[in-house]
Amino acid sequence: MRQFKVLVDGLCFLEGPRWHGDRLYFSDMHGHTVNAVDLNGKLEVITEVAGWPSGLGWLPDGRMLIVSMTDRRLLRLENGGLKLHADLSSLASALCNDMVVDAAGRAYVGNFGYNFFQGEKEKPAEVILVNPDGSARIVVPQMQFPNGSVIPPDGKTIVIGESGGHRLTEFDIAADGSLINRRVFAELGEALPDGIALDAEGAIWVAAPFTHELLRVRRGGEITERIKRDQMPIACALGGPGRRTLFVLSADTVIPDECRQKRSARVEITEVEVPGAGLP
Repeated sequence: MRQFKVLVDGLCFLEGPRWHGDRLYFSDMHGHTVNAVDLNGKLEVITEVAGWPSGLGWLPDGRMLIVSMTDRRLLRLENGGLKLHADLSSLASALCNDMVVDAAGRAYVGNFGYNFFQGEKEKPAEVILVNPDGSARIVVPQMQFPNGSVIPPDGKTIVIGESGGHRLTEFDIAADGSLINRRVFAELGEALPDGIALDAEGAIWVAAPFTHELLRVRRGGEITERIKRDQMPIACALGGPGRRTLFVLSADTVIPDECRQKRSARVEITEVEVPGAGLP
Protein backbone atom coordinates (compact mmCIF):
# COMPACT_ATOMS: atom_id res chain seq x y z
CA MET A 1 0.00 0.00 0.00
CA ARG A 2 1.57 3.26 -1.12
CA GLN A 3 1.61 6.13 1.34
CA PHE A 4 0.54 9.56 0.07
CA LYS A 5 1.40 12.92 1.57
CA VAL A 6 -0.65 16.08 0.95
CA LEU A 7 1.64 18.74 -0.51
CA VAL A 8 -0.96 21.50 -0.90
CA ASP A 9 -4.76 21.61 -0.64
CA GLY A 10 -7.72 24.00 -0.48
CA LEU A 11 -7.66 24.68 -4.24
CA CYS A 12 -10.42 24.55 -6.86
CA PHE A 13 -9.67 22.15 -9.75
CA LEU A 14 -6.17 21.25 -10.83
CA GLU A 15 -4.78 20.29 -14.23
CA GLY A 16 -1.57 20.20 -16.27
CA PRO A 17 1.07 19.21 -13.66
CA ARG A 18 4.62 19.74 -14.95
CA TRP A 19 7.89 19.32 -13.06
CA HIS A 20 10.15 22.16 -14.20
CA GLY A 21 13.35 23.25 -12.50
CA ASP A 22 12.80 22.38 -8.86
CA ARG A 23 9.04 22.91 -8.61
CA LEU A 24 5.74 21.46 -9.77
CA TYR A 25 3.78 23.84 -11.99
CA PHE A 26 0.04 23.31 -12.45
CA SER A 27 -3.16 25.07 -13.44
CA ASP A 28 -6.02 25.75 -11.04
CA MET A 29 -8.59 25.74 -13.81
CA HIS A 30 -11.56 27.05 -11.84
CA GLY A 31 -9.40 29.24 -9.62
CA HIS A 32 -8.11 30.90 -12.83
CA THR A 33 -4.45 30.70 -11.80
CA VAL A 34 -1.23 29.00 -12.86
CA ASN A 35 0.76 28.01 -9.78
CA ALA A 36 4.04 26.46 -8.67
CA VAL A 37 4.72 24.51 -5.49
CA ASP A 38 7.99 23.19 -4.11
CA LEU A 39 8.51 19.96 -2.20
CA ASN A 40 8.06 21.83 1.09
CA GLY A 41 4.55 22.88 0.07
CA LYS A 42 5.40 26.54 -0.59
CA LEU A 43 2.86 27.75 -3.16
CA GLU A 44 3.31 30.64 -5.59
CA VAL A 45 0.78 32.08 -8.04
CA ILE A 46 2.64 32.53 -11.35
CA THR A 47 -0.11 34.25 -13.35
CA GLU A 48 -3.88 34.58 -13.69
CA VAL A 49 -5.81 33.30 -16.72
CA ALA A 50 -9.45 34.35 -16.90
CA GLY A 51 -10.32 31.81 -19.61
CA TRP A 52 -9.60 28.70 -17.48
CA PRO A 53 -5.92 27.64 -17.68
CA SER A 54 -5.13 24.00 -18.48
CA GLY A 55 -2.13 22.47 -20.30
CA LEU A 56 1.33 23.94 -19.65
CA GLY A 57 4.69 23.72 -21.39
CA TRP A 58 7.84 25.65 -22.23
CA LEU A 59 9.51 26.91 -25.37
CA PRO A 60 13.24 26.13 -25.74
CA ASP A 61 14.09 29.66 -24.58
CA GLY A 62 12.22 29.15 -21.29
CA ARG A 63 9.00 31.05 -21.99
CA MET A 64 5.93 29.28 -20.64
CA LEU A 65 2.97 28.30 -22.83
CA ILE A 66 -0.50 28.11 -21.26
CA VAL A 67 -3.72 26.75 -22.75
CA SER A 68 -6.63 29.15 -22.20
CA MET A 69 -9.65 26.88 -22.50
CA THR A 70 -12.83 28.90 -22.94
CA ASP A 71 -11.49 31.31 -25.58
CA ARG A 72 -9.47 28.51 -27.25
CA ARG A 73 -6.17 30.34 -27.22
CA LEU A 74 -2.58 29.39 -26.49
CA LEU A 75 -0.90 32.07 -24.40
CA ARG A 76 2.76 32.85 -23.84
CA LEU A 77 4.12 34.19 -20.56
CA GLU A 78 6.99 36.61 -21.05
CA ASN A 79 8.29 39.60 -19.10
CA GLY A 80 5.64 38.96 -16.47
CA GLY A 81 2.71 39.34 -18.88
CA LEU A 82 0.57 37.10 -21.07
CA LYS A 83 0.68 37.40 -24.85
CA LEU A 84 -1.25 35.57 -27.56
CA HIS A 85 0.85 32.74 -28.99
CA ALA A 86 -1.87 31.21 -31.19
CA ASP A 87 -5.61 31.70 -31.68
CA LEU A 88 -7.09 28.19 -32.02
CA SER A 89 -10.76 29.20 -32.14
CA SER A 90 -11.11 28.40 -35.86
CA LEU A 91 -9.48 24.96 -35.42
CA ALA A 92 -10.71 23.58 -32.07
CA SER A 93 -14.36 22.53 -32.05
CA ALA A 94 -14.78 23.00 -28.28
CA LEU A 95 -12.89 23.94 -25.11
CA CYS A 96 -9.15 23.37 -25.45
CA ASN A 97 -7.60 21.39 -22.62
CA ASP A 98 -4.33 19.53 -22.12
CA MET A 99 -1.13 19.87 -24.13
CA VAL A 100 2.40 18.57 -24.46
CA VAL A 101 5.26 20.69 -25.82
CA ASP A 102 8.16 18.88 -27.51
CA ALA A 103 11.86 19.72 -27.29
CA ALA A 104 11.60 21.94 -30.38
CA GLY A 105 8.78 23.99 -28.88
CA ARG A 106 5.98 22.43 -30.91
CA ALA A 107 2.77 22.23 -28.89
CA TYR A 108 0.15 19.50 -29.34
CA VAL A 109 -3.19 20.73 -27.99
CA GLY A 110 -6.34 18.66 -27.48
CA ASN A 111 -9.93 19.75 -26.94
CA PHE A 112 -13.23 18.43 -25.62
CA GLY A 113 -15.01 18.15 -28.98
CA TYR A 114 -18.36 19.05 -27.38
CA ASN A 115 -19.75 21.00 -24.42
CA PHE A 116 -19.15 18.54 -21.60
CA PHE A 117 -20.47 20.89 -18.93
CA GLN A 118 -23.85 21.33 -20.66
CA GLY A 119 -24.34 17.63 -21.30
CA GLU A 120 -24.03 17.75 -25.08
CA LYS A 121 -23.72 14.49 -27.03
CA GLU A 122 -20.12 13.41 -27.52
CA LYS A 123 -18.48 14.48 -30.77
CA PRO A 124 -15.00 13.87 -32.23
CA ALA A 125 -12.29 16.41 -31.49
CA GLU A 126 -9.05 17.55 -33.06
CA VAL A 127 -5.41 17.55 -32.01
CA ILE A 128 -3.83 20.82 -33.06
CA LEU A 129 -0.13 21.39 -33.69
CA VAL A 130 1.14 24.87 -32.80
CA ASN A 131 4.61 25.62 -34.13
CA PRO A 132 7.06 27.81 -32.16
CA ASP A 133 6.19 30.77 -34.41
CA GLY A 134 2.49 30.46 -33.48
CA SER A 135 1.29 28.99 -36.77
CA ALA A 136 -1.20 26.18 -36.19
CA ARG A 137 -2.93 23.34 -38.02
CA ILE A 138 -4.94 20.22 -37.26
CA VAL A 139 -2.79 17.09 -37.26
CA VAL A 140 -5.45 14.57 -36.11
CA PRO A 141 -9.05 15.37 -37.05
CA GLN A 142 -10.95 12.58 -35.29
CA MET A 143 -10.23 11.68 -31.67
CA GLN A 144 -12.52 10.99 -28.74
CA PHE A 145 -11.72 13.78 -26.28
CA PRO A 146 -7.89 13.95 -26.66
CA ASN A 147 -6.49 14.73 -23.25
CA GLY A 148 -3.18 14.04 -21.44
CA SER A 149 -0.17 13.43 -23.70
CA VAL A 150 3.43 12.24 -23.34
CA ILE A 151 6.48 12.12 -25.61
CA PRO A 152 9.30 9.58 -24.96
CA PRO A 153 12.92 10.78 -24.64
CA ASP A 154 13.75 10.07 -28.31
CA GLY A 155 11.00 12.45 -29.45
CA LYS A 156 9.85 10.08 -32.19
CA THR A 157 6.39 9.19 -30.88
CA ILE A 158 3.53 10.62 -28.84
CA VAL A 159 0.88 8.88 -26.72
CA ILE A 160 -2.43 10.69 -26.21
CA GLY A 161 -5.14 9.69 -23.77
CA GLU A 162 -8.56 9.54 -25.43
CA SER A 163 -10.91 10.17 -22.52
CA GLY A 164 -14.02 9.40 -24.55
CA GLY A 165 -12.42 6.29 -26.04
CA HIS A 166 -11.13 4.79 -22.76
CA ARG A 167 -7.74 4.17 -24.35
CA LEU A 168 -4.23 5.45 -24.91
CA THR A 169 -3.43 6.09 -28.58
CA GLU A 170 0.05 6.30 -30.09
CA PHE A 171 1.39 8.09 -33.18
CA ASP A 172 4.75 8.53 -34.87
CA ILE A 173 5.89 12.15 -35.08
CA ALA A 174 6.93 13.06 -38.63
CA ALA A 175 9.74 15.51 -39.38
CA ASP A 176 7.24 18.35 -39.92
CA GLY A 177 5.41 17.57 -36.66
CA SER A 178 2.54 15.67 -38.28
CA LEU A 179 1.17 12.68 -36.35
CA ILE A 180 1.11 9.49 -38.44
CA ASN A 181 0.72 5.70 -38.10
CA ARG A 182 -2.06 5.77 -35.52
CA ARG A 183 -2.38 2.69 -33.29
CA VAL A 184 -3.67 1.70 -29.86
CA PHE A 185 -1.11 1.78 -27.04
CA ALA A 186 -3.56 0.34 -24.48
CA GLU A 187 -7.28 -0.20 -24.02
CA LEU A 188 -8.38 0.79 -20.50
CA GLY A 189 -11.79 -0.84 -20.11
CA GLU A 190 -13.98 1.16 -17.73
CA ALA A 191 -11.19 3.59 -16.86
CA LEU A 192 -11.34 7.00 -18.54
CA PRO A 193 -7.85 8.55 -18.91
CA ASP A 194 -7.27 12.17 -17.97
CA GLY A 195 -3.72 13.33 -17.23
CA ILE A 196 -0.87 10.85 -17.84
CA ALA A 197 2.86 10.50 -17.07
CA LEU A 198 5.55 8.34 -18.69
CA ASP A 199 8.24 6.42 -16.82
CA ALA A 200 11.66 5.08 -17.82
CA GLU A 201 10.33 1.57 -18.50
CA GLY A 202 7.87 2.93 -21.07
CA ALA A 203 4.88 2.40 -18.80
CA ILE A 204 2.33 5.17 -18.35
CA TRP A 205 0.71 6.35 -15.14
CA VAL A 206 -2.93 7.20 -15.84
CA ALA A 207 -5.22 9.37 -13.72
CA ALA A 208 -8.68 7.80 -14.08
CA PRO A 209 -11.11 10.16 -12.34
CA PHE A 210 -14.44 8.41 -12.67
CA THR A 211 -13.18 5.10 -11.28
CA HIS A 212 -11.16 6.95 -8.59
CA GLU A 213 -7.97 5.19 -9.66
CA LEU A 214 -4.36 5.64 -10.57
CA LEU A 215 -3.17 3.02 -13.05
CA ARG A 216 0.31 2.08 -14.22
CA VAL A 217 -0.17 0.66 -17.72
CA ARG A 218 2.26 -1.06 -20.09
CA ARG A 219 2.01 -1.11 -23.87
CA GLY A 220 -0.67 -3.63 -24.76
CA GLY A 221 -2.81 -2.88 -21.71
CA GLU A 222 -1.19 -4.79 -18.83
CA ILE A 223 -1.94 -2.94 -15.60
CA THR A 224 0.99 -3.40 -13.22
CA GLU A 225 -0.43 -1.25 -10.44
CA ARG A 226 -3.93 -0.05 -9.54
CA ILE A 227 -4.34 2.44 -6.70
CA LYS A 228 -7.78 3.44 -5.43
CA ARG A 229 -8.13 6.99 -4.09
CA ASP A 230 -10.78 8.78 -2.01
CA GLN A 231 -11.01 11.65 -4.52
CA MET A 232 -10.97 11.67 -8.31
CA PRO A 233 -7.39 11.67 -9.64
CA ILE A 234 -7.47 14.30 -12.40
CA ALA A 235 -3.83 14.36 -13.50
CA CYS A 236 -0.39 13.10 -12.50
CA ALA A 237 3.28 13.84 -13.10
CA LEU A 238 6.69 12.39 -12.25
CA GLY A 239 9.26 14.79 -10.85
CA GLY A 240 11.28 15.65 -7.81
CA PRO A 241 14.82 14.32 -7.17
CA GLY A 242 15.55 11.67 -9.79
CA ARG A 243 11.96 12.06 -11.05
CA ARG A 244 10.83 9.37 -8.57
CA THR A 245 8.08 11.47 -6.97
CA LEU A 246 4.61 10.80 -8.33
CA PHE A 247 2.44 13.92 -8.04
CA VAL A 248 -1.31 13.34 -8.06
CA LEU A 249 -3.84 16.14 -8.55
CA SER A 250 -7.33 15.31 -7.32
CA ALA A 251 -10.76 16.79 -6.56
CA ASP A 252 -14.17 15.53 -5.46
CA THR A 253 -16.20 17.31 -8.16
CA VAL A 254 -15.78 18.51 -11.76
CA ILE A 255 -18.64 21.07 -11.65
CA PRO A 256 -17.10 24.57 -11.86
CA ASP A 257 -19.28 26.29 -9.25
CA GLU A 258 -18.92 23.37 -6.83
CA CYS A 259 -15.15 23.39 -7.32
CA ARG A 260 -14.97 27.04 -6.33
CA GLN A 261 -17.29 26.54 -3.34
CA LYS A 262 -15.76 23.33 -1.95
CA ARG A 263 -12.08 24.00 -2.71
CA SER A 264 -11.40 20.29 -2.27
CA ALA A 265 -8.63 20.03 -4.86
CA ARG A 266 -5.19 19.00 -3.65
CA VAL A 267 -1.74 17.85 -4.72
CA GLU A 268 -0.45 14.65 -3.11
CA ILE A 269 2.88 12.89 -3.51
CA THR A 270 4.24 9.37 -3.18
CA GLU A 271 7.56 7.82 -4.10
CA VAL A 272 7.81 5.27 -6.95
CA GLU A 273 10.51 2.82 -8.01
CA VAL A 274 10.75 3.70 -11.71
CA PRO A 275 11.64 7.34 -12.50
CA GLY A 276 9.88 9.57 -14.98
CA ALA A 277 11.07 9.96 -18.56
CA GLY A 278 10.45 12.11 -21.61
CA LEU A 279 7.99 15.00 -21.82
CA PRO A 280 6.27 16.68 -20.13
